[in-house]
Amino acid sequence: MISNAVILIIAIFGLLLLILACQRLFRARFLAAGGSAFTGALLLAIAALLFVVSLNLHTYARLTLERPVAEIVFEQRAPQTFNATLTQVPNGEIQMFVLSGDEWQLDARVLKWKGWANLFGLDAQYRLERVSGRYRDITQERTADRTVYPLAENPGLDLWQITLDKPTRLPFVDAVYGNAAYMPMSDGARYEISITQTGLIARPVNAAAQQAAGSWK
Repeated sequence: MISNAVILIIAIFGLLLLILACQRLFRARFLAAGGSAFTGALLLAIAALLFVVSLNLHTYARLTLERPVAEIVFEQRAPQTFNATLTQVPNGEIQMFVLSGDEWQLDARVLKWKGWANLFGLDAQYRLERVSGRYRDITQERTADRTVYPLAENPGLDLWQITLDKPTRLPFVDAVYGNAAYMPMSDGARYEISITQTGLIARPVNAAAQQAAGSWK
């Protein structure tokens, strides 16, 4: 992830060059003042660009080996209607939803960098995108009420969308892809969700979830 210290240093150098340009302008050194002003403005523009990119990347987490990303617990309130409590890992943020259907689904975005970019500390990164309910029956999936909730904001410059729209514009991005895991909902069921370089993995962690997953297969 782009260091805020690096961005700040670039911005400070840009400001210093603009100050130097003003001093040279007062001394009627117009050519030198123009060069300093151009370089300073360029550095400030680069710092601003890095800042908006970093702002968006801060909504992602670094992805190296398999790591837990969330836990989800269900409480049935009516047929095909469940209270879902999602706890994100490691920040501990807890979100509660009402999901309709027979199964739950968690979606994530993944950004992977070129090999040379990894040398600068840019590991693959992920962001949990949305949670939703889904129906096992296709006809019901097409006609019944859908419940979908966002899990992340999208500030700054969206590298994901830029890469999709203009894949040749960002040579340091290797791939962007979406991934999802889904399992059956059941009263009292608890699942742990992990992510690897290949995507999300959901595992039942109590008897209710194991029973639901066993009957689902």
